[in-house]
Amino acid sequence: MFGPPGVGKGTQAKLLSEEFGVPHISTGDMLRAAVTEGTELGKKAKAIMDAGQLVPDDVMIGIVREVLSSSKVKNGFILDGFPRTVEQAQALVTLFDELHIKNYKVINFIVNEAEIIRRLASRLMCVNDGKIYNKLTDGVTTETPCPACGGKLIERKDDTEETVRKRLAVYHSTTEPVMEFYKKRGVIVQIDGMSSVEFVQEEIKQLVGA
Repeated sequence: MFGPPGVGKGTQAKLLSEEFGVPHISTGDMLRAAVTEGTELGKKAKAIMDAGQLVPDDVMIGIVREVLSSSKVKNGFILDGFPRTVEQAQALVTLFDELHIKNYKVINFIVNEAEIIRRLASRLMCVNDGKIYNKLTDGVTTETPCPACGGKLIERKDDTEETVRKRLAVYHSTTEPVMEFYKKRGVIVQIDGMSSVEFVQEEIKQLVGA
């Protein structure tokens, strides 16, 4: 799943994961869980994430390598939030070759920036497990307990408008070049992320031949 923050990658990944019974691998969720648990990785990543910057390549590649080497992905997987740099993309291709993963698609979500800012300003996070909810689609507020565990829901520091704009600037300078890398490999499919959740899901299924 590829595209700027807030385009719906996580939502679609979770829906497809449930429908096809393959794991949704979200590097963002992994990092947020580490932050919540106060691990060494979490402490290292927290300041970077709060500033809207990218976590270093070596940390991200290590996380992904560990997961893709496990038995839980033997029937397939959905990778969300990685790669975000050309270096990560190159490392992922090498990892795919090592693991004999040949059949894959890069699903690129297209959404305008005004809509991205609106969506991210509506996100809330559970302080207990780092799960993300949306005020617009999930009907939650900061006064609503987490639907999963009853914990407190808060606005993430990296979802304020100022930080979102910084994150988008980082995306354009650092992550957009990844598109050119994958275009040359002929594995990109384009998705209009402005449509409804249901329509986007059906479009993805058709484009990847599901």
